[in-house]
Amino acid sequence: MKFTKAALLGALMLSVAVPAMAQQRSLVINTDTSDPAPKAAFEALIADFEAANPDVKVTVNLFDHEGYKTAIRNFLTADSPDLANWYAGNRMAPFVKAGQFTDVSDVWAENGLNESLASAASSMTIDGKQWGVPYTYYQWGIYFNKDVYKAAGVDVPKTWDEFVANCAKFQAAGVDCLTTGSKALWPTAGIFDYLDLRTNGYDFHMQLTSGDIPWTDDRVKAVFAEWAKVVPYTTANHAAIDWQDAAALLVQGKAANYVMGNFAVATFKDGGMTNDSLGFMPFPEITPGLARAEEAPTDTIHIPAGAKNVADAKKFLAFLASADQQTKLNEALGQLPINKDASVGDDPFLQAGFELLSTADGGIAQFFDRDASAEMAKIGMEGFQEFMVKPDRLDAILERLEKTRARLAK
Repeated sequence: MKFTKAALLGALMLSVAVPAMAQQRSLVINTDTSDPAPKAAFEALIADFEAANPDVKVTVNLFDHEGYKTAIRNFLTADSPDLANWYAGNRMAPFVKAGQFTDVSDVWAENGLNESLASAASSMTIDGKQWGVPYTYYQWGIYFNKDVYKAAGVDVPKTWDEFVANCAKFQAAGVDCLTTGSKALWPTAGIFDYLDLRTNGYDFHMQLTSGDIPWTDDRVKAVFAEWAKVVPYTTANHAAIDWQDAAALLVQGKAANYVMGNFAVATFKDGGMTNDSLGFMPFPEITPGLARAEEAPTDTIHIPAGAKNVADAKKFLAFLASADQQTKLNEALGQLPINKDASVGDDPFLQAGFELLSTADGGIAQFFDRDASAEMAKIGMEGFQEFMVKPDRLDAILERLEKTRARLAK
């Protein structure tokens, strides 16, 4: 049999190409980033990773948000990907304790993440080990109407005592000192979380939401004692309105302050507020000298215990943690990078949030309905709303919450 030069050359090229193609490794990611902005952000991230690692082909399995909550419990045991999206803090704890997430402390150590991701390190650490990499969060705090402050002759407070003292001045001006819409319950959790973080600190708050501290503890009662100081100055019909309705009260100058997450800025501005009329402040200090913890729901990526390509999964986590990628990713998300060396645009609220969270030396809480179990979160937030309507029922509310905690602890 005779072969032409062209045929021999073609055969030689094919023999080289086949092994090269075979060497391309597969990396599978399961994610719920299905909304347009997160989807586009992750597509760009993956394209950059593949460009930097041409021997790796990334496959994405995309789920809707609600479906993912069920799916992750199934695929972690049955058909594990190499990487999976989830959340920090107590939300990741059950998977860690069940041995379903991989310890990635080596990724943190080898890439200096304990320094660059320091603000979120506590929420990624269990038993002294890190179990994933955080890539985005957003701040909570107090948004306020600058025009209302000016009209009432009130200065921005630094401490809770100053905040409470201001409430009487706003009341005299015919304005709600604090507004919220608790019809959907969850906005009350932001107020409780900050009051507890500022009264008792991050470690106590995490122990409480984990179910390790009784709700009848005097330190919990101290939190509600601080809350009771502003209940008379809070929008009276809060239980009948949604958070957007409360936002309208701030926009209209009928309320001075609103404890809320940064996602609400778009709603405030859609209502007509500008950077000149909308202000932001950290939640004020209550216990002097207590390390400042903040509320910042944090999205994360983890390596499941059943991952087939752990080496490249760790490469991906290191890539995701880099300042450049966190900057680019969060520009698309409209949220905040966690890497302290990343940068944010010229939006003053993102800049304020980046500074606030990057310097939080007391820890980062996730939010009550992430840090507590689903059942405890529901009962807890119902109790918070009831307390705001009927503060005199506090003892009965705390007894009810404690019964739930004790039952779940068993």
